[in-house]
Amino acid sequence: QVQLVESGGGLVQAGGSLRLSCAASGRTFSTYTLGWFRRAPGKEREFVAAINWSGTNTNYVDSVKGRFTISRDNAKNTVYLQMNSQRPDDTAVYYCAAALYNIPTTVASAYSSWGQGTQVTVST
Repeated sequence: QVQLVESGGGLVQAGGSLRLSCAASGRTFSTYTLGWFRRAPGKEREFVAAINWSGTNTNYVDSVKGRFTISRDNAKNTVYLQMNSQRPDDTAVYYCAAALYNIPTTVASAYSSWGQGTQVTVST
């Protein structure tokens, strides 16, 4: 397994941008699909985006398509989530996760490692 630590959360106004980072420990980072999930207050955890080993295949929930971009740098053992045109309903704790699959799966149970989360708050 890999250990994951998220950073980059904070408070942003609607329409603004944030970039989340997730740093991983472990020499096998490049063999994991990396995903971002979020949990808003009073709601279930939700898939946001995922990227496969090589970064050639990505997947997004419909609500963030065209606004969020997931990317990874295997040399730095880091995955990113660039969030643009943010909306108040993007407010949530965002979690990074790793799965031993080469497909950007949306299924949370496929992910074996999880970070502690970082809070993102979008104000009106």
